[in-house]
Amino acid sequence: MLGDPFRRLRSLVIIVTAFTVAHSITLIVAAFGFVPDALWFPPLIETLIAVTIVYMALENIVGSNLQRRWIITFAFGLVHGFGFSFVLRESLQFAGEHLVTSLLAFNVGVEIGQLAVLVLLIPVLDLLFKLIRAERLVTIILSALVAHTGWHWMLERGEQLMKFPFPTLDAAFLASAMRGLMALLILATLVWLANGLLKRWIEPESAK
Repeated sequence: MLGDPFRRLRSLVIIVTAFTVAHSITLIVAAFGFVPDALWFPPLIETLIAVTIVYMALENIVGSNLQRRWIITFAFGLVHGFGFSFVLRESLQFAGEHLVTSLLAFNVGVEIGQLAVLVLLIPVLDLLFKLIRAERLVTIILSALVAHTGWHWMLERGEQLMKFPFPTLDAAFLASAMRGLMALLILATLVWLANGLLKRWIEPESAK
């Protein structure tokens, strides 16, 4: 069962915030031009976004714990941030000297919107699942539909990606890859530290 709605709301807040922080990072990185400008990059990101949708839908079916899910959501948020950057690219050109302020305002707005939806949706879902008494079945059916849609989107975007030639392994590409790996290493360290803090915060509450 879903359990205490307030406890579940707290868990979802952690997951939603992890996603927002992650896509904020890559959105800012993309806005300042620290991403590949090759034609294959947008199709690659779109394919990876579809992969994240399929994965999360399948994970909803098999189940997952909070500590693992917020880390995965953070990783997927990094991918989605690049997707946001493609959509906002033209708007950000008009931000001028206020680029950072505009990005932060956008991300804060996204976070507030997501939290507002959670606050409204959790009680409704609790009532709905109590009435139909088939929470697990409904979760599986909805997740299967999402996975089916995401799978077709992944194949479609994958076909578009394969039309572009693979990047040349020259010195510039290798240097860029090394910078990317260093950034990922720093992020992984920060996630590891954050996970330790969350573990200490969640475990005492779970024992109550």
